[in-house]
Amino acid sequence: MFEGSFVAIVTPFKNGEVDASALRELIEFHILNGTNGIVPCGTTGESATLSHAEHEEVIRISVETCKGRIPVLAGTGSNATQEAIELTLPAQKIGADGALLITPYYNKPTQEGLFQHFSAVAKETDIPIILYNVPSRTSINMLPSTVARLSSVNNIVGIKEASGSLVQVSEIIDLCGPDFEVISGEDPLTWPILAIGGKGVISVTANLVPNKFAKLVDAARTGDVETAKALHYELLKLNDIMFVETNPIPVKSALALMDRIQNEFRAPLCPPSEESLSQLKTVLKAYALI
Repeated sequence: MFEGSFVAIVTPFKNGEVDASALRELIEFHILNGTNGIVPCGTTGESATLSHAEHEEVIRISVETCKGRIPVLAGTGSNATQEAIELTLPAQKIGADGALLITPYYNKPTQEGLFQHFSAVAKETDIPIILYNVPSRTSINMLPSTVARLSSVNNIVGIKEASGSLVQVSEIIDLCGPDFEVISGEDPLTWPILAIGGKGVISVTANLVPNKFAKLVDAARTGDVETAKALHYELLKLNDIMFVETNPIPVKSALALMDRIQNEFRAPLCPPSEESLSQLKTVLKAYALI
């Protein structure tokens, strides 16, 4: 179910509130351009600064707009196990196709703590769960052995892997088997991860060029090495500029320059520096996006 090119979609704001109209338009843009799934309320969606009510609103808009045409994988993670359950249950009730749960951040649980955290959420819900490992954000790395233990839990079906280590991704694929969905969480490593057995990507850059990422993933999964290789290198500079400052500052600024959303962030995030904005504009012009 969670295979192909998924977008870690931004949360548009207008005058401090969720811009529902802009979000619907973004989702339609993605469906039109080949995106295989929508991931609302992730890191790129500024989930950390959404209220619970806003969280449910964004997921509801996503589900209602997609109308079953493509799946919605809702971000419902927290560093508190009970809160993760409380965020996941409404997503399930609203009709999300799956839940994406980040490893608990700041409190730095042990590997056993990680196992117990995700197992508890899975026990209290029926929705398919994708784990999310991103040590650069959380300061904790979920090891392949822990992922393997969790893969035996009935409704834990995959992982978004953003450790940056192809060795770690390889070990997860080897330990968990072909039915466990290993998904790239690093845009520049999408093709390499697919080449070693990954099933797809949850992409930041796909917010801007969904058709390119859909073609890259499709080429990689069908064995069209030359097309996958060409798109991999074509997208390098665009992938890189998306992290010139903290995500999602660059991607939201880019979408604003493309007149798709308002140039608005939820504090403590703020607009990019003039230097970063200049670099961003240069790259976007090179890709004919502005």
